[in-house]
Amino acid sequence: MSVGLDNAEFVQLAEDVKKLTSKPDNDTLLKLYSYFKQATVGDNGTDAPGVFDLTAKAKWNAWKELGGMSQDDATLKYIETARATIAKHG
Repeated sequence: MSVGLDNAEFVQLAEDVKKLTSKPDNDTLLKLYSYFKQATVGDNGTDAPGVFDLTAKAKWNAWKELGGMSQDDATLKYIETARATIAKHG
């Protein structure tokens, strides 16, 4: 299986998620973000953002929690989560 941006379904779903007609809850958005980053980059090796940038900190933490997850698994989880999100908020 191709991972991340080499996977056509992954790329299409990433575009479709940007066109949702209603906004998903923050937990869903964090899952999509963290699975996308894990699938395309791998483990989070970046420095933590400042404590006052709450949005960036939440995104960083969500991605950091996936440490050790393979890019294959993250790609599959992103596809699964994106499909469910599009079905609900499409």
